[in-house]
Amino acid sequence: MSKPDPLPAKRLRRTSAPAPAATPTPSTRSGKPQRHFAIIGAGMAGIACARTLVQAGHRVTVFEKSSQAGGRTATIDSPFGNFDAGAQYFTVRDPRFARAIDTVPGICKRWSANSVQVLDAAGRVAAVGLPHREAHWVASPGMQSLVATWAEPLVQAGQLITQTRVTRIERDALNTPGWQLRTEGAGGAQHVYAGFDAVLLAQPAVPAQALISSSGLDTPLADAMSRVAIAPCWTLMLAYPQAVRPGLTTLGPQWNAARSTHHRIAWLARESSKPGRNLVERWTVQASPAWSAEHLEDDEARVQAKLLKAFAEVTGIRATPAHADTRRWRYAQTTHPLGKTHLWDAGAGLGACGDWCLGHRLEDAFVSGLELALAVA
Repeated sequence: MSKPDPLPAKRLRRTSAPAPAATPTPSTRSGKPQRHFAIIGAGMAGIACARTLVQAGHRVTVFEKSSQAGGRTATIDSPFGNFDAGAQYFTVRDPRFARAIDTVPGICKRWSANSVQVLDAAGRVAAVGLPHREAHWVASPGMQSLVATWAEPLVQAGQLITQTRVTRIERDALNTPGWQLRTEGAGGAQHVYAGFDAVLLAQPAVPAQALISSSGLDTPLADAMSRVAIAPCWTLMLAYPQAVRPGLTTLGPQWNAARSTHHRIAWLARESSKPGRNLVERWTVQASPAWSAEHLEDDEARVQAKLLKAFAEVTGIRATPAHADTRRWRYAQTTHPLGKTHLWDAGAGLGACGDWCLGHRLEDAFVSGLELALAVA
């Protein structure tokens, strides 16, 4: 693979923070030398990994292409209240996840939608609600709040760099065998960040593999990632403020969450039923993986119209929403996971984590980021 032309020197700035020669290398709590990790991606996996490494005494710098941490826990604001545009809720099975949640009391609240309905293609209840096996939890005031709260110490320490896309990973020109990252920020500004002992990719498998490939890196991580399959998802968000009036608090069905066999829709949730949310009637609708893949590159207005029609068919709500928005997730739900918690190439100093290592649950992302941090710390 040919290497890209070098970026113009006048547009590049190099940032590094090597320890002064006369200063001994700091040690971690375990007595090991402190290392500086670059983490690409500030979703649940990336932030879980970063906070664990910081707690162990290491340095981290987290790079995020969006304006804030959160990844697929993204919460989108509207004039009528917010929407959980990605992850709808989470469950807690791993005691380490439970202990981590306990560090931010009051953020996570139990959602009453434990009995998720199962609907046929016409919106009729086709089966008894899914069994009450475990509690459904949400972060408040939005799903993004949990990751954002955990990330706040990194923000305060200047260790989270947002609106910055990593375009290339390469050996540090001044400190081999360390690493440096070429990045592109707002307005196309280009920058080189250097002085890293290892690089950890906390991204979906497809873009992580693409970054490794385009950087010309020789590592088994890319081959392992190629076996992972992740389905896309179109999400529709609707608000009906006309429902908030005396004698009427909801429109349509009286359930708050459902899985659907409709060919367009896989999931529906009444956002306003979640604790800590605005009471204005709001719905989040997630398209099925197959339909999302078929219409992945469709015009947004066309996707919105089709999903709105399907929503009316399933719920019986035919009123015109006061607010409608859509979001496309190219990498939404893992359909074929890696089968282990993380990837780590110790010889190269490259690692990867994400929910795709284990499945598609939010807790999978946390466990993956935690396990990678424990492996490299």
